[in-house]
Amino acid sequence: MEASGLRNVVEDRRLNAAIGWSVLLLISAVALGELFAGQAVWGVFVLLVVVVALVPPTAFRDATAMLPWEVVLFAGLPAVGRVFVAGQTVAGITFTGRVITYLAVASVALIVAVEMDVFTPVRMSHTFAVFFVTITTMAAAGIWAVLRYVSDLFLGSEFLLGGRPEAVVEHALMLDFVAATLAGVIAGLLFEFYFRRRSRAEIRVPVEVPDS
Repeated sequence: MEASGLRNVVEDRRLNAAIGWSVLLLISAVALGELFAGQAVWGVFVLLVVVVALVPPTAFRDATAMLPWEVVLFAGLPAVGRVFVAGQTVAGITFTGRVITYLAVASVALIVAVEMDVFTPVRMSHTFAVFFVTITTMAAAGIWAVLRYVSDLFLGSEFLLGGRPEAVVEHALMLDFVAATLAGVIAGLLFEFYFRRRSRAEIRVPVEVPDS
């Protein structure tokens, strides 16, 4: 019975890693496509998601030390989905706008939270876990706003400015932070009630970092 249980853990780790790496390769291809298409800011952001997701296998020097594949998939959905729904609107909401953007931002916060919970001794209370993901999402939204502003100034894009009055830009930013907060709360609840309680992520990764 012990051998069977150990075999299941090994198989889970290998399968989890295989799916996770496949999704990361797809996300990387999308990021490169965005860069070649002239979407520099979005392409860099998607590459950032890949880099953050690669922290565990890099730190452990073990290709099977991958995040739960569900986390990687959640992070990849906004990046891949943007390719297929570009310009599409439903009830006046543009899917390449706040919906996709802040799902992507929330996914970065979710990755950070899962990495801390699974790969470090840090353990968060239920309430603080949701709070942490929400605050991290809001912080990431602030960084995203700065990147868009810099892109508008130096690359000639129209993410924020676009010749609009200052009041309009400020209003758009406030809506962005509201959207980021809502996305963060959703990601925080997802982290607490699925990845910490249901996904059993701890059996898919090594327990200790190998010696240097």
